[in-house]
Amino acid sequence: MRARGLVLPLASHAVLATGAVVMLAPFLWMLLTSIRPPAEVFGTVFRLWPDNFWGAENYWHALTVGRLPRTMLNGAIVCAGILVVQLLVCIPAAYALAKLEFGFNRLLFGLVLVGLCIPIQVPALPLYIALAEAKLLDTYFALMAPFFLSVFGIFLFRQFFRGYPSEIIQAARLDGMREFEIVWRIVLPSARPAIAAFSVFSVVAHWNDLYWPLIVVTSGDLATPPLGILAFRDTETGGNYGALMAGAAIVTAPMVLAFLAARRTFLRGITMTGLK
Repeated sequence: MRARGLVLPLASHAVLATGAVVMLAPFLWMLLTSIRPPAEVFGTVFRLWPDNFWGAENYWHALTVGRLPRTMLNGAIVCAGILVVQLLVCIPAAYALAKLEFGFNRLLFGLVLVGLCIPIQVPALPLYIALAEAKLLDTYFALMAPFFLSVFGIFLFRQFFRGYPSEIIQAARLDGMREFEIVWRIVLPSARPAIAAFSVFSVVAHWNDLYWPLIVVTSGDLATPPLGILAFRDTETGGNYGALMAGAAIVTAPMVLAFLAARRTFLRGITMTGLK
């Protein structure tokens, strides 16, 4: 009986370990390739560790030729600008859908759910034309504007606010507080787990976004990290894959470190909003 009781936990851990290996293997290969010389990247003999350590050359090439420090600064500016506006818009909207009773509440929430199904590629052309007519292409605003309203953020915060005690809100109303004061002074401090969860989703999505920056940015000074990675592409030689992997490692590192730092709050936010 004891042996049977150990089978299920061992099987579960084996499945989880297999999944972890599958997920981590590409990152390990990326790091190993980033320290290989060009001759060993496509060598005929497989070696886990390179014969000649080429890490310094590859990472120096990534930081200088690829201009990754500049692109990462642009990525930080864009992600921070988008996140701040998204929070300012999503939190009051989600509170209204969760705690206020009005005639079009369910209709508006239905539109939010419909918005979750619409990818950025659908409104890309009208947005591009509007920005071109306003002469705002190749600006930080063009990179950020389409994402100021996040229907996913509204949905996430609405699920969190639905679990917030209505008695506290009613007591605040009886004390004469207005709805905006209730949102920012009472409800918001308790929404930190949801804010952390949404922040991770938002920053990772826009840090890794290639589609929209590729459309609206033509200047290298405004290139975001994915555009900086494209600097290693060479149609004649096939690209410097050692430097490419070094650049990918540099670009990926801030996201991994940020997630590890906020993982507990992130998991609490996901749990408290009812998302699985």
